[in-house]
Amino acid sequence: MDKKQIEAALRDYNWMINEIKRQRELLEDAGTNLVAQSGVEATLPKPQGETSDPVAREVVRRDKKHGWVSRLEKKVSYIQQRMPIIQNEREVAVLECLLDGMSMTAVSNHMGLSRRHVYTLKDSIVEKISTEQQQRN
Repeated sequence: MDKKQIEAALRDYNWMINEIKRQRELLEDAGTNLVAQSGVEATLPKPQGETSDPVAREVVRRDKKHGWVSRLEKKVSYIQQRMPIIQNEREVAVLECLLDGMSMTAVSNHMGLSRRHVYTLKDSIVEKISTEQQQRN
């Protein structure tokens, strides 16, 4: 991930966690309402392109959703694996606030720091995560 992607992942972390949780619950029920074809119908060739079969379209939609959730999980895991890199107490506090979904203004008010100082701490967090990634490669 580049620095912009790391910043976005930090900003979006909270909603991504909530969305992963929600989508997992929905995907657990993924097959319960879908009925598979059987007999001769199952052996017939399927039409190419857009299908009018609502069950087939739902399967495709859920498959795409699964891919999207996997991408969200990768972003969340990326951040989680690199959290221990942040050792400075103020940076840890800013990181935790961001991961909890707080805005930069809310973090500033909560910590009693200027917004500029909070942005500087966030930039330092992003830099450390980015530098750690480069050292791994």
